[in-house]
Amino acid sequence: MSGTYSAGTPSRSDCVASYRKGSGPLELRVESTISPLFDKAIRARALRVAQSFGATGILAIVDNGALDHVVAARTEAALVLAGLQTPLPPAWPQIQVPPGGSRNRLRRSRLYLPANQAELAVNSGLFGADCLILDLEDSVDEGRKLEARILARVLLSECRGFFGSSELAVRINCLDGPHASADLASIVPFAPHAIVLPKCESAELVHECDLEVTRLERDAGLPAGSILFMPIVETARGVMAALSIAAASPRCVTLGFGAEDFRRDLGVERQSDEGETAVARGLVALAARAAGVEAQDSVYPDLEDLAGLEASVRRAKALGFSGKGLIHPSQIEIVHRVFAPSPEDIQKARHVLAAMHAARIEGRGAVAIDGIMIDAPAFARASRILSLAGLAPEQHDGLQPVEA
Repeated sequence: MSGTYSAGTPSRSDCVASYRKGSGPLELRVESTISPLFDKAIRARALRVAQSFGATGILAIVDNGALDHVVAARTEAALVLAGLQTPLPPAWPQIQVPPGGSRNRLRRSRLYLPANQAELAVNSGLFGADCLILDLEDSVDEGRKLEARILARVLLSECRGFFGSSELAVRINCLDGPHASADLASIVPFAPHAIVLPKCESAELVHECDLEVTRLERDAGLPAGSILFMPIVETARGVMAALSIAAASPRCVTLGFGAEDFRRDLGVERQSDEGETAVARGLVALAARAAGVEAQDSVYPDLEDLAGLEASVRRAKALGFSGKGLIHPSQIEIVHRVFAPSPEDIQKARHVLAAMHAARIEGRGAVAIDGIMIDAPAFARASRILSLAGLAPEQHDGLQPVEA
């Protein structure tokens, strides 16, 4: 169709929606690999979206097993690309807003899911990653940013069950780029637990983002401050401003390091021991600790080199990082195993919790062990160690650990 606007891909579990403006009633054409079973459902969902836009002309859906929410997202994207407008949110089922993000939870593994690849989100919670990140940035081609943004929003609004108990975050595009404002306006009303802020180079941009998210939360009826921030520094300038970035907003819960863009900024090649990033990693870990947030290491890009991944995780742990970005579920087991505490750490944590339990029974708020004062922060660290070890709350001597 000439003068046609299209969205989606012919990939498995996806569809291509194509729209051409015209006068008169909308004509809907559907071609599907599963047409005998789902033609009626595909038509109903596509028409529902088109009607919310008041679309006329021809709408064609070429389907390759797309789920209902994908049909909706691709249809909307094609209509928006054609210049049609509708008040947000469109006629999607309204969500029960889940609880806001929690500062105190495990973040050993952060698995990136390219937001425009429809099949990747389905049942991604079964992977077991501590955090799942719908990525609108580096993994999405420039020409498909709109499509990815719409699909991410529909996933947030309709498909929270896909993500299980994992923390759910969205990586938006660069704060000083052309897409960030539209990303925030689209996703914030549907309450991701966190927003990942890539390529941060100044505290000012994080602060401005905080103000914008606060406004969007208010307009959407969400509790103020319920959405957390996960800034990433990926350049020399970002590393040098790491402390101010991590402390720029009370929403910040992690400070991440992006090695690939950092290497590009410095003009250096990746070494097998990652020595070219050691100084920067150390500075990021120190800045995170000083700001009271977690340090999160970069992804390891070689999927075939599991030994190299394990060595990279061990280096990160030694520097003070508590988690790592991942690009494939196959990397999760190694990351979780390496970040698991040692038997000595577990025994010490048990000792601390037992002493705190006894102190509370006696009405004391602190206790000394081997001449070292143990107080509430020490309790939080000990309970986190046992959570990392996968121990159940009832194994914590009756004291509740931080949220896992």
